[in-house]
Amino acid sequence: MATINTNYQKLASGYLFPEIARRTAVWQKAHPDAKVLRLGIGNTTEALPQAVCEAMKQKIDGLAARSTYTGYGDEQGDTYLREELVSYYKRWGVELESTEFFVSDGAKSDAANIQDLFGSDNVVAVQDPAYPVYVDSNVVGGRTGLFNKERGCYDGFVYLSSTEENGFIPTPPSQKVDLIYLCSPNNPTGSVATYDQLKAFVDYAIEHKSVIIFDSAYSEYITEEGYPRSIYEVEGAKRCAVEINSFSKFSGFTGVRLGWTIVPKQLECEDAQAGVLNAMWNRRQCTFFNGASNIAQRGGYAALHGEGYEQSRALVAYYLENARIIREGLTKVGLTVYGGVNSPYIWAKTPNGMESWEFFDLLLDSCHVVVTPGSGFGPAGRHFVRVSSYGHQEQVVEAMRMIEENLKI
Repeated sequence: MATINTNYQKLASGYLFPEIARRTAVWQKAHPDAKVLRLGIGNTTEALPQAVCEAMKQKIDGLAARSTYTGYGDEQGDTYLREELVSYYKRWGVELESTEFFVSDGAKSDAANIQDLFGSDNVVAVQDPAYPVYVDSNVVGGRTGLFNKERGCYDGFVYLSSTEENGFIPTPPSQKVDLIYLCSPNNPTGSVATYDQLKAFVDYAIEHKSVIIFDSAYSEYITEEGYPRSIYEVEGAKRCAVEINSFSKFSGFTGVRLGWTIVPKQLECEDAQAGVLNAMWNRRQCTFFNGASNIAQRGGYAALHGEGYEQSRALVAYYLENARIIREGLTKVGLTVYGGVNSPYIWAKTPNGMESWEFFDLLLDSCHVVVTPGSGFGPAGRHFVRVSSYGHQEQVVEAMRMIEENLKI
């Protein structure tokens, strides 16, 4: 008889973002005349860069003619796009091969699927707080015990505490772990790791034959000098790190869907010599994935250079200006805030020791503003909320006005 994967039953209550949507919908139904200002889910709102749109239109026109029609492409991604990604990384002084890039439908799915390469007995370390997919995919993969309601975390995980005291950038674990999930600029805290901070993890991973899964989806938001945009800027990282990135927040591809993962040929781990993990991921993609949309790939190519790159950078600047408005607005009402300088996210401390979901309700009830409760990212987030700069600027300004006028703390 068929049986289920019982690891799904370990998952804590509903996934964070649908739960926010559910609670907001219930509140909206009870207050039908209220205008809800959404600064919660990190969904882009502004139009795609014009050069990107033109490139995708040209691809569509090509698909309309028999002589220029294309069907399945390479599962790894079209060669021209992977070669352009090689050039893109050279901007940061990083030399990679096109066969080390694997184009996908986005960073989130890759962040979940990459754990397929590793045994279910691997010990996993995650930043706390952390983007939920890192945790949930490994729960389903059987690498944890049950959810500990008292502690607000899963037994069997190693949580790397990211607090005000360490600037929300953790240090390597004191015990041996096998997989380490890192995100910089960090979602949710907005913090960015320095070269030395990343080098400490790289050195740890090489020593222990661990693998770092590095999410750099917000790398284009780094505006200050001294922060690596790729972990491969760090000496030795190709031996121990996978890097995941996306066009979603850089070029507004949240609905278009396009990302990439880098699996260096130098990458090794406890029982796999250099080249094995690259070959395994290639096999996995060829077997389980038919390749990203050829229309989206043409748009991604346009986003990486020329006018498309400049227009994408303008999108980033727009959202960073929103972040500045939010930082200043929340500071003005007396909240302690972090992030929002090299990141589209602001990590705001709840007032008076309030729980994050309690503060979520307060902001929704009194200000009609939706944010993301920090506890949804892990136990270290229980007294924080994440505020997203993804929104129309006029609505961001209105949200800050509503908070300034109505929040009583």
